[in-house]
Amino acid sequence: MNKFTNSMKITDKVVLGEEKPVLFAGPCAVESFDICLEIGTKTKEWAERFGFSYVFKASFDKANRTSSNSFRSIGMDKSLEVLQRVGKELGVPLVTDIHESYQAKEVAEVVDVLQIPAFLCRQTDLLLAAAETGKAVKIKRGQFMAPEDMQYAVSKVRAAGNDNVCLTERGYSLGYHNLVVDMRSLPTMRQYAPVVFDVTHSVQQPGGQGGSSGGQRQFAPYLARAAAATGIDGFFIETHPEPSKALSDGPNLVPLDKMEGFLEMLKESWDLGRKYGDFSV
Repeated sequence: MNKFTNSMKITDKVVLGEEKPVLFAGPCAVESFDICLEIGTKTKEWAERFGFSYVFKASFDKANRTSSNSFRSIGMDKSLEVLQRVGKELGVPLVTDIHESYQAKEVAEVVDVLQIPAFLCRQTDLLLAAAETGKAVKIKRGQFMAPEDMQYAVSKVRAAGNDNVCLTERGYSLGYHNLVVDMRSLPTMRQYAPVVFDVTHSVQQPGGQGGSSGGQRQFAPYLARAAAATGIDGFFIETHPEPSKALSDGPNLVPLDKMEGFLEMLKESWDLGRKYGDFSV
């Protein structure tokens, strides 16, 4: 496996690309303070128990929903307030998505990592705006992008003077309403930056339920273990106490009551992957 170019500093205590995996986890979207705090409290406990650094994740706006009738947000200001409260309550860093360049500065005042959605990974102005905040930038690989082409997204962020950047794998579009993960993409992209595996969206079926996306969460453990065994740097998992009632991406969320065992399994696979990660033939 090719060694990553450098690490991504999130806080002084949380660094992606070093000898401890980073878990980015939480609900898909900010629904309420109570739900976010419940998920964050339990996930933080399990993450720490099994040896992960933890970053709380929730989107303040779901701007890329299948239908205009789908839930998007409780409002930008209210969502950012919830994120800020959760971060202070739990003492953990935060990550959320941005979709427009003008959002970068305001959102960066609250969160520690700005996530670039997969469909927007080629948007130069968005990448530059995120980079210029000085916060860590997490770029999802577009479903239409070759893994080697993601080096150019990384270079855009670094050209703005920000070396704190990572890449995230979430699968390739294969026909309609289906994604497939090519595990070769993980060591390929890790030549350019630390790599995170998106467990949740790798099992998504975009638009698979007509006006909303479907998912096959039963395959999440298999893909997560396989990705962990390649020796990557972190994992992105969306979870909810009642996925069927979640306001976004319910079919592919990991149930919160399964997260403890999921993380224990994942860490064992990650340890094995790091042991043999640099083996070559």
